[in-house]
Amino acid sequence: MSADLVEEQREMEPQVAPADPCYAGPEDVGCDVCPGRKRKALKSCLQCRVSYCEQHIQQHYEAPSKKHKLVEAAKLQENICTQHNEVKNIFCLNDQQCLCVSCLMNEHKGHNTVLVSIEITEKQRKLGTQRQEIQQIIQSKAEAVKTLKKEVEAINHSADRAVEDSEKMSTELIHLIEKRSSDVKSKIRSQQEIEVSRAEELQKKLQQEITDLRKRDAELEKLSTTEDQAQFLHNYASLSPLPKSTALPCFNTHPLQHFEDVTAFVSEARKKLKRSCIKELNNISMAVTEVDVLLPQDPKTRAELLQYADCVNELKLDPNTVSMQMSLSEGNRKATSTKDQQVYTDNADRFMNRSQALCETSLAGRHYWEVEWSGLGVSVAVAYKDIARTGDISRFGENDMSWAIECVAKDFHIIYTYKHNSNIIKQTIPNPKSYKVGVFLDHKAGILCFYTISETITLLHKVQTTFSQELYAGLGVYYKGSTAEFCDVK
Repeated sequence: MSADLVEEQREMEPQVAPADPCYAGPEDVGCDVCPGRKRKALKSCLQCRVSYCEQHIQQHYEAPSKKHKLVEAAKLQENICTQHNEVKNIFCLNDQQCLCVSCLMNEHKGHNTVLVSIEITEKQRKLGTQRQEIQQIIQSKAEAVKTLKKEVEAINHSADRAVEDSEKMSTELIHLIEKRSSDVKSKIRSQQEIEVSRAEELQKKLQQEITDLRKRDAELEKLSTTEDQAQFLHNYASLSPLPKSTALPCFNTHPLQHFEDVTAFVSEARKKLKRSCIKELNNISMAVTEVDVLLPQDPKTRAELLQYADCVNELKLDPNTVSMQMSLSEGNRKATSTKDQQVYTDNADRFMNRSQALCETSLAGRHYWEVEWSGLGVSVAVAYKDIARTGDISRFGENDMSWAIECVAKDFHIIYTYKHNSNIIKQTIPNPKSYKVGVFLDHKAGILCFYTISETITLLHKVQTTFSQELYAGLGVYYKGSTAEFCDVK
């Protein structure tokens, strides 16, 4: 019975017609002429305030209103002033809104206005210009995408080839070392066999001579105890001369040469090979890190520079280079000039006459970092590992092995002084808003830039040179109480 009732109810419900794209939906503008269900309107007349579908639009052309301008179908109520019930055909430039004539004569009186059609034409012109610009940008970016795709393929191909060649050459080098090692081993064993054979032969010969001599000694002993004088003399005369004795090696004056010298030569060869391998591997590593990547080659904004801030966490001052007039903190990322001399172990890398230090890790490729400082003044620098550690020439920037920006605070302004060897350039910035310096390094291109960082970024000095060695970031704190710290970049 329940099933029958449900079926009867279903039959009584009106059937919903399937959606027809010709008829207006909730979001569409309906034809005002269509009786009953409205079709989608194609055009609207703002003067008549009527929208027409494809079937009824001819009525507008045949009516007295045929000269009225038709627009794309629009919800007419949105184009009618709710206050004055008039068409909003005027655009107020001051308030950026559409008005009717009554609005213009009242609350918008005196404002700069134009006809809506004129403003639309102007806006469409600007839109056209913007679209052209966008199309040009799209085209250039599309070409860049194609180029990037080819670059990715080239990078992958080049990297795969480099890995393949590297493995092949490494294998050849390993085989060469193994072959040389096998040759040395074979030669050692061969020489071992020869020397052992010679020693054993000499040992056997000497042993036989010892046996013969002992036998001869027994005969002589027996002869010496003969009491018969005639017999003694007869036997003595018949004695044969002693056989020629084998010469003994001079162990004291000429010690036996074993294979310790071979071990020494192998050890020395290992040291030389290790040093050479480390040097060459460093060169290979530098070559890998200096592979041209698709990042801005000449960054000008801080956002572009931050793309190279991958080395920030690795910038830690080397305790073995720290002057005794400075202390380290914040994980060796901050240096402070001290009044009392610090106690550090002796080390040939330590700066002895200047309150400065170098980082542990060398820099190759492109890198960017920032240093925040306080106090009377500091030095932000890069230097070769071979920079002098003593004397006046050890100060950052006062030699040909370092490049530095010295920052000195004085009377509400900062004096920035670039130094390299005999080149000195000063620049003063009044009322500084930030005590922060940025450094950009492109080792391969020989570019080194120093910036002052505040709300904006300002280039202090740009170096264009050729770097012959790896560089190390450095900090100097020459005034008591001054601090300098490698800071996190954001």
